[in-house]
Amino acid sequence: MPTYEYECRKCGHHFEKFQRISDAPAKRCPKCRGAVRRLLSAGAGVIFKGEGFYATDYRSESYRKRAAEEKKASSGGESSGGKETGKSEGKTG
Repeated sequence: MPTYEYECRKCGHHFEKFQRISDAPAKRCPKCRGAVRRLLSAGAGVIFKGEGFYATDYRSESYRKRAAEEKKASSGGESSGGKETGKSEGKTG
């Protein structure tokens, strides 16, 4: 259920209301009982979970292990990268 933001037209009081999409919008301010209007809000951040969609803090343990192994291999590969390039140059040259 979404949280809706409202503003009182009479006293300017801002408040939020947690309600179903199908519920009627609030009509009265809880503070002064004046008329309210619903505001457009930015909403909450979305975190995709599942295969292919990850937020950095929520990646699976298996992904973290694989990424760490790849990082080690690539950092180790940088020092041997020059050697491999020399081998390929020898084949083509």
